[in-house]
Amino acid sequence: MRAMVLEKQPGQLVPRDLPVPEPGPGQVLIRVSACGVCRTDLHIADGDLAEPELPLVPGHQIVGKVEASGPAAGRFDAGSRVGVPWLGWTDGDCRFCLDGRENLCEHARFTGYDVDGGFAEFAVADERFCFPLPEAIDDEHVAPLLCAGMIGYRAMAIAGDGERLGLYGFGSSAHILCQIAAAEGRRVFAFTRPGDLEGQRFARSLGAEWAGGSDESPPEPLDAAIVFAPVGSLMVDALRASARGARVVSAGIHMSDIPSFPYELLWEERSLHSVANLTRADGDALLGLAARHGIEPRVEVLPLESANEALARIRSGDSEGSTVLRV
Repeated sequence: MRAMVLEKQPGQLVPRDLPVPEPGPGQVLIRVSACGVCRTDLHIADGDLAEPELPLVPGHQIVGKVEASGPAAGRFDAGSRVGVPWLGWTDGDCRFCLDGRENLCEHARFTGYDVDGGFAEFAVADERFCFPLPEAIDDEHVAPLLCAGMIGYRAMAIAGDGERLGLYGFGSSAHILCQIAAAEGRRVFAFTRPGDLEGQRFARSLGAEWAGGSDESPPEPLDAAIVFAPVGSLMVDALRASARGARVVSAGIHMSDIPSFPYELLWEERSLHSVANLTRADGDALLGLAARHGIEPRVEVLPLESANEALARIRSGDSEGSTVLRV
């Protein structure tokens, strides 16, 4: 099979011909049709997340059809359309799994990091962590929902139900979440890179009430904020723009250090939170919301062999919406 492989960190992905993997116990073999490209893939390639299994096939927003099932795998019939997210396996019996917090599993394995992902023609996955997908959303538009959408949904749930929601960093995840929040009657305030007028126009076109640079103050204090850009200082900016009792949530798996800030910014019951991974319940809820509200990510589609170009566009901030590899 064709695959794009990371062989060293930091490094470019290289095209390789690999054997088609065989599904093990409880696993399915998926013929990949599309795979979303995530900022986490960029962090892996750039060495910010420094312990992947190398050589590695990245990609954790996998869409395809079940080709075959391994021993004791019977959840899906051949030909079933499924999606595979970042969370690829949990032990099911650590204290976090038993408490309903499988996203914090002490022995979790992650797609495209601990196990090969979807930048290839075939992938294997634990059938327990595969999602049936809404038929109304095609392969290339549903792919970004499998991480950008699901992580964004979890971050929004932690942020609470405050009316005025700030989104810092208007990339793949934020542009999906903006549509969901607006559809549910929330007021969205979008923050882009300073001077990014086109990004601000894009945010307003998706339902944001206000859009400006991250160096600007919103017209009203925020009841909650989610920071998607991996810039620690934005957590402080969001605190500064927040109302009493607001929650500020970091939705990234990697972020630069948060600088020191005066206690008065945190006082009045403001709080800082992080989001780690996702649960299958998050995934089911997000896919249901997307189908109910007709959420459609804006996607730029590139061929599999252009994976490095896709990562470079995310690195430079030139990608509007989500980038998806057609396999």
